[in-house]
Amino acid sequence: MQPSPETVALAEALRETLHAHAHRYYVLDDPDVPDAEYDRLFSELSAIEARYPSLRTPDSPTQRVGATPLDAFESVQHDIPMLSIRTETDTTAAGAQAFDQRIRKELELPPTAPPIEYAVELKFDGLAMSLRYENHILVRAATRGDGAIGEDVTSNIRTIGQVPLRLPHHAPSVLEVRGEVYMGRADFARLNERQIAAGQKPFVNPRNAAAGTVRQLDASIAASRPLRFFAYSLAQMGSDPAMPAVETHVETLERLRRWGFPVCDWTQVVYGADGLVDFHQRVQAARETLGFDIDGVVYKVNRLAAQRQLGFVSREPRWAVAHKYPAQEALTTVNGIDVQVGRTGKLTPVAKLAPVFVGGVTVTNATLHNEDEVRRKDVRIGDTVIVRRAGDVIPEVVSVVMDRRPDTAEMFTMPHQCPVCGSVALRFEDEADYRCTGGLVCDAQRKEALTHYASRKAMDIDGLGDKIVDALVDSGRVRDIADLYRLTLADIATLPRMADKSAQNLLDALNASKQATLPRFLFGLGIRHVGEATAKALVKHFGRLDAIMDATPDDLLAVPDVGPVVALSIQTFFKQPAQREMVQAIRSLGVDWPEHDGQASAEAQPLTGITVVLTGTLPTLSRDDAKALLEAQGAKVAGSVSKKTHYVVAGADAGSKLEKAQSLGVRILDEAGLQTLLQSGTA
Repeated sequence: MQPSPETVALAEALRETLHAHAHRYYVLDDPDVPDAEYDRLFSELSAIEARYPSLRTPDSPTQRVGATPLDAFESVQHDIPMLSIRTETDTTAAGAQAFDQRIRKELELPPTAPPIEYAVELKFDGLAMSLRYENHILVRAATRGDGAIGEDVTSNIRTIGQVPLRLPHHAPSVLEVRGEVYMGRADFARLNERQIAAGQKPFVNPRNAAAGTVRQLDASIAASRPLRFFAYSLAQMGSDPAMPAVETHVETLERLRRWGFPVCDWTQVVYGADGLVDFHQRVQAARETLGFDIDGVVYKVNRLAAQRQLGFVSREPRWAVAHKYPAQEALTTVNGIDVQVGRTGKLTPVAKLAPVFVGGVTVTNATLHNEDEVRRKDVRIGDTVIVRRAGDVIPEVVSVVMDRRPDTAEMFTMPHQCPVCGSVALRFEDEADYRCTGGLVCDAQRKEALTHYASRKAMDIDGLGDKIVDALVDSGRVRDIADLYRLTLADIATLPRMADKSAQNLLDALNASKQATLPRFLFGLGIRHVGEATAKALVKHFGRLDAIMDATPDDLLAVPDVGPVVALSIQTFFKQPAQREMVQAIRSLGVDWPEHDGQASAEAQPLTGITVVLTGTLPTLSRDDAKALLEAQGAKVAGSVSKKTHYVVAGADAGSKLEKAQSLGVRILDEAGLQTLLQSGTA
């Protein structure tokens, strides 16, 4: 049955009225009708749409809840990357002053130029979100993800009353808005009360609750939790000749406000470093009264023309910075020190703390970063320590309260074996961290190692991405690389959400990867410090995998791209029985590659076997030129000084490398000495 024209008009009128009431309620915080009247209108529209489903539009207020639960989120390619901004960690006024000085320098402003105009905002502690509208209708909401690819969470974002489902007709037909999804403190407290009353685990903090809610596969769960939204930037806008251009960031935000988006009232315009400092201090004083969590403020050059002039560096805008606040601190006791192994093999000492409430969270663990930090801070088991939530996110031990140290306090010793797999843990020269060398045989690193092995620049196994690796490892089907080549079609097809065709494609890709090249395989093993270039250099020099596996440190140092640190990493990797057994298993399963005799036996050059380190500025030669001259005669130019270094060539402003060479008794040359070495083979 088709609705009458009167019913169609009534449904449209109800939608318009409800949108207007919702905007006043959620965005303006100024409702103009009682809740009961809103509920009556909502029920009337729901009844019409139930009788005439054709009248149910995507932007209808009734569609804020009602999506079918998802099996998984789809990936979204951001048309405009969601870039991060640089963080200024100097929490004093100097941090704001340094940003202003840097902007003035980049704009080449003379000292007499007037103060720069800045837009200043709060740095919300929530989840970045991109909202895309087409023909005035919300069609997609996506998380930041890695900046290029996020997750489609539209069904959950529709449940947020502050997010417009439909824009007014005077808005552009195409619009992409960036902002922050967050949860207010009072709402968070009430949510946790409900969680506890229902016998469920409470959330850690408002950000954790907001992020967890956004990633719920069932939108009805998201709808039951009090999420909010602030818009803070415009990423994309369709061309509209009738719409006048804006000249400033603040004008852009005012437009977003007119189109129905909530914009934080703290956003304003200030001038020069003094304005930045004043805003930073005012917000800090009011921080606890805001009603939601922030971890700093954001400064942006207000003039869009100036933003374009400044541009970007390292995927960060030059024209913006986040200025943090001092982290919150508290006292507690170190009950123990454990060592955690990360996905990349890094060993991190972690203090096990007596529970303490700091920065809005009950903290029981705090990072000690590395062995040097433990020694520098002299943290011992039994100590009373100051713990801080660095950046309001990661708890860390700041210092020890020495006058409270008990006589029984125990010193911590960093293990030289991985606590997960038992492999050797090495601390490479000029690095602060110990790392497990187990790689592919270490449970803690397994997923990361498998993903790297399958990557495009390694074995290029199409279809073996993060999620499939997670499923294979979590199901127990794969424990190491060799297990990949033992998979059957049935093993793959029974993975969650794996169709028969996809399973066959992955199996075909695995079989295709058996016909590999040795550099790709060597790179795919994930040996620390062995990148693509080093893998190619090793294969060019040795020709065969067995020769690389059995090479001595001196053999390895003869390779142009290998220094002492890299040589130690390679030798340690292949010295361990588990690694050699894994490689043998892979080869026995059909993985093969062409090999050759290599260049190791080629005629030695005058400086073959000599390791040189360059430091400082030479009078006439650039460092690249000096390196090229040395390598042309067979020398190895290393980046760090060790006992195996033969010469250090030091120029002006030589630093720590020169000092280390002096302490080790390594012979030091100037540019004249370098020329003598190049001419005669000795200095």
